[in-house]
Amino acid sequence: MADGGRRAYIGSFTAAGGPGIVTAEVDPGSGALTVLSSVNAVQDPSYLTLAPDGRTLYAVSETADGAVAAYRVDGDKPMPAGRPVLVGGSGPTHLGLFDDHVLTANYGSGSVTAVPVRPDGALARSASSVLRHSGAGPHTPRQQAPHAHHVQPDPSGRWVISVDLGTDSVRVCTLTDGALALHRETALRPGSGPRHLAFHPDGSRAYVVNELSPSVTVCRWDAASGVLTPLSETPVLKGAPARDAYPSGIVTSPDGRFVWTATRGEDVLSVLAVEGAEGEELRLVTTVHCGGHWPRALTASGGSLYVANERSGDVTWFAVDPLTGVPRRGGSIRVTAASCVVLG
Repeated sequence: MADGGRRAYIGSFTAAGGPGIVTAEVDPGSGALTVLSSVNAVQDPSYLTLAPDGRTLYAVSETADGAVAAYRVDGDKPMPAGRPVLVGGSGPTHLGLFDDHVLTANYGSGSVTAVPVRPDGALARSASSVLRHSGAGPHTPRQQAPHAHHVQPDPSGRWVISVDLGTDSVRVCTLTDGALALHRETALRPGSGPRHLAFHPDGSRAYVVNELSPSVTVCRWDAASGVLTPLSETPVLKGAPARDAYPSGIVTSPDGRFVWTATRGEDVLSVLAVEGAEGEELRLVTTVHCGGHWPRALTASGGSLYVANERSGDVTWFAVDPLTGVPRRGGSIRVTAASCVVLG
């Protein structure tokens, strides 16, 4: 940034009245947000990711046609860097960066797309690869077909990891010369509906939050062989969940002691302690209110948590107790149809 300060970038659903991508200043002490600007250049930029050098921001366009867009980050308002690129899939809900490519998880079509990134951070004119998933699950109508919901590199930087809600599975893939290929598919409990994944800071475990059954599946991750092994499953709610609970986001604490999840319907954040001889078990500590309604995404930064509450149209921040992992609400800003928060 021009002034060296931290920024938060907030995605939203323009079809529901959202402003597009909002930039906010982050207070270095409290983590509080102050809105600086917004840019409405693509429809429904529901998920964002920032390049490692902080100079380029990438956004999906979660539409039937499905696209990804790049923005230059210089000052307080990201500016479009070229035209959006079609991803060859519908409803992209998530994206990540891997080996000079932007990867998108396309929920509607059940596929993962790779789009090359040019040296200046802008996108190539077209996708280099589209890997289509196959399969289904027992939960109808949500699992009649594949629904890729999340994609990211593993901590070693060797593998592409994609989570598919429709097939109850996590796929480990390679990306070679711009082409995606399946290496291994790991089955999770039928009907669980895996949505998002977060790695432990040491890279040895992965935590998968399940949307159709409010829980987190703990997996062992072997980066040498690219093998993911399910170990246990822990509920994220106390007692019987609401009919439409639907967990959404998941993050791990920087020290690896806690996992946090967000659950829509219940409007709560769950605090889970990492336990076991090798940290391969979770224990539900407590739940706290998310500060709004329908928490769609959750982001951790330093000692703060940020929650994009879609239906109440706000982003709430929390200070986290370093001993207990329990978040305490700090404040919020108004962002209509907020869908994600990325810190730069």
